[in-house]
Amino acid sequence: MSASSYTYLGPEGTFTEAALRTLPEAATRELVPMLSVPAALDAVRNGEAAAALVPIENSVEGGVTATLDELATGAPLMIYREVLLPIAFALLVRPGTALGDIKTVTGHPVAQPQVRNWLSAHLPDAVWESAASNADGARLVREGRYDAAFAGQFAAATYELEPLVTDIHDAQNAQTRFVLAGRPARPAARTGLDRTSVVVWLRDDHPGALMELLQEFAVRGVNLMRIESRPTGEGMGRYCFSVDCEGHISDRRVGEALMGLKRICPKVRFLGSYPRAGAAPDGMPEPRYGTSDGDFVTAAEWLARCQDGRA
Repeated sequence: MSASSYTYLGPEGTFTEAALRTLPEAATRELVPMLSVPAALDAVRNGEAAAALVPIENSVEGGVTATLDELATGAPLMIYREVLLPIAFALLVRPGTALGDIKTVTGHPVAQPQVRNWLSAHLPDAVWESAASNADGARLVREGRYDAAFAGQFAAATYELEPLVTDIHDAQNAQTRFVLAGRPARPAARTGLDRTSVVVWLRDDHPGALMELLQEFAVRGVNLMRIESRPTGEGMGRYCFSVDCEGHISDRRVGEALMGLKRICPKVRFLGSYPRAGAAPDGMPEPRYGTSDGDFVTAAEWLARCQDGRA
């Protein structure tokens, strides 16, 4: 591994690797599989890799808790871009295995809710056991530990398996969002179709505490795209909040919302502003009246005139 390499949730043949290979710069980097999300991110923190691609959200199962927790703790990292990948599974088996032979199946825990109905209909008696990743599940099938694995069809050749059934998904148009995280630096340039991610800790537990946090976004017309609570490990009822909002930190409404959070919260971790994957230029609504950059500039100029007697 070199300091210019990219790490990813491995082993070879994961959806994460498939997502990473959609990035143009991946063709010029050494791509190093790691056995876990923490290991992939720690390689970046330790200076052993330039960046890591890890899953952060699934359209069926929601947030990937390992990634959310790792980005909220430890040495700070920043997100520089994201990748959206359509997800459909194949049932991978050793050659000669029939559907009736399958007694045990495996895959990543996030995969199970995406194939639960298919399993119930076609393999109701099969026992599910989770693997570190879908590709690792395929490896375990090759070694004879399980009868079948849910993984990407592209992993079959890598692990000398056969796709017994393909295009398995309980939900149409299922997607997983992946993020490319590196060491903190200047955020990615503003594109006008951006996402900003932060982690926020409440000062104390009191009525309206979460509402106060949300109001910092609402009064400035900043649309939230995702908010999830995660335990801090400091005791029952102690949570931090992982938040994605529309816009870039250089947008006045977003920057002021983050300043508002910093005023009322003991800790705010900025995770980056970066281009939204799959966002169409005509899909972004105009800022609500009074919340555009121009509106903020006009209000600031008015205040300055009031302060120096020109109002």
